[in-house]
Amino acid sequence: QVQLVESGGGLVQAGGSLRLSCAASGRTFSSYAMAWFRQAPGKEREFVSAISRSGSSTISADSVKGRFTSSRDNDKNTMYLQMNSMKPEDTAVYYCAAGLNPGWGGSSVSWYDYWGQGTQVTVSS
Repeated sequence: QVQLVESGGGLVQAGGSLRLSCAASGRTFSSYAMAWFRQAPGKEREFVSAISRSGSSTISADSVKGRFTSSRDNDKNTMYLQMNSMKPEDTAVYYCAAGLNPGWGGSSVSWYDYWGQGTQVTVSS
């Protein structure tokens, strides 16, 4: 089992940047495929970005491609989401997720086994 805690959210102006962190504790962090999701008010939770166990490969949703980048440091048991050129439509609660399924890169909520509590990101226009 793994416990996940997100941090780094806050208020930023459009065009600005934020970096989110997801700190993991418990079972070996490198055994989990990881991802970021977000959920805006009144909307379903949506996939943002996923990263392989080694951190060598990532994929991102079209809506954030070229602006958001996920990374991980397995020695620090931490995953990151660097968000640049932010837009008001990026406003949401951001969640990190961990999965034990073979492979990586799942974009559905059901693919992941563990979730953090979320961190609020608000982008003002």
